[in-house]
Amino acid sequence: MNTSLPINDFIAHSTALEAATIVVNLARQLPPRLNSIADQIIRSANSVHAKEVDSHLRLLTNLNVIDMDQTQHTMQLFDQVRAMTWGLIHPKDRTL
Repeated sequence: MNTSLPINDFIAHSTALEAATIVVNLARQLPPRLNSIADQIIRSANSVHAKEVDSHLRLLTNLNVIDMDQTQHTMQLFDQVRAMTWGLIHPKDRTL
């Protein structure tokens, strides 16, 4: 990761960026016959459509073309992003 950029303390953003970076690197390792899936994964990761990325990662793991440990870590990161995003969109009423 590029450390020369200003630090962003927004945890949801940094977690999403880490997950997207891993996904794009995984997609780059796919064999040429899977270019269409790689393109879809990269587009999904760039827009952080976490559920779509999750489906692609599960498919590629089932096909044994990407690393299981790296995939599990990435899926956990996207789960964290979904949880943080949900919390941001649906904040608890703190006035009670």
